[in-house]
Amino acid sequence: MSLLEVRNLTISFGGLRAVDDFNIEIKKGQLYGLIGPNGAGKTTVFNLLTGVYKPNEGIIKLEDKDITGLKTIDINKAGIARTFQNIRLFKELTVLDNVKVGLHNHYHYSTIEGILRLPKYYKVEKEMDERAMELLKVFELDGEAEYLASNLPYGKQRKLEIARALATDPKLLLLDEPAAGMNPNETGELMDTIRFVRDKFDMTILLIEHDMKLVSGICEELTVLNFGRILAQGQTGTVLNDPQVITAYLGE
Repeated sequence: MSLLEVRNLTISFGGLRAVDDFNIEIKKGQLYGLIGPNGAGKTTVFNLLTGVYKPNEGIIKLEDKDITGLKTIDINKAGIARTFQNIRLFKELTVLDNVKVGLHNHYHYSTIEGILRLPKYYKVEKEMDERAMELLKVFELDGEAEYLASNLPYGKQRKLEIARALATDPKLLLLDEPAAGMNPNETGELMDTIRFVRDKFDMTILLIEHDMKLVSGICEELTVLNFGRILAQGQTGTVLNDPQVITAYLGE
């Protein structure tokens, strides 16, 4: 059984089909890439998968459960988390507190318990601190736990965003151009990080990316979008050597 199954996903804006009859199956544990020229519809697909947009047609199943059209928070609770091309951290919060935001799906105390600082409040906060620090250690950010997120260098902000997404305990992690703005050394470190996350957390990962070195180095399968439609799909090496892909995407 596929972890993610998407069938005939379609959405239009003002009569223009931004995504047209999109289909994909991703197996548990895969590193899967979604590529294509700017404006091809990649981020729109992510927005459909995470409930930012509701499709006009089609169905989205996670572990055979229909999650089509659910609210973003409910999709996250079902097991899909994401990062963004433009990093969206709570920059006025500490590194630790950013991760704790992602833990609130799984740790709870009532408003009264929080206001009155009742014993459950302290118990839950201690558990959240411990779990957040565990995640920060994975990304070697535990030494900067009390820094403001805005004070981290760019590459570490990327890592923090992934750590916060993992704090929601997802089954599927969506990475939207994680290498954007990175230099070659940072991109190499990111490749190692993505592989590590997949292996350590038994994570399934779908990423949008323009960096072909990263895509060819870590993605096992690819889907190529062009003008909202699937241009090619399959094993990475086969797809990247497809003449249609070379012409439309690589510009050769």
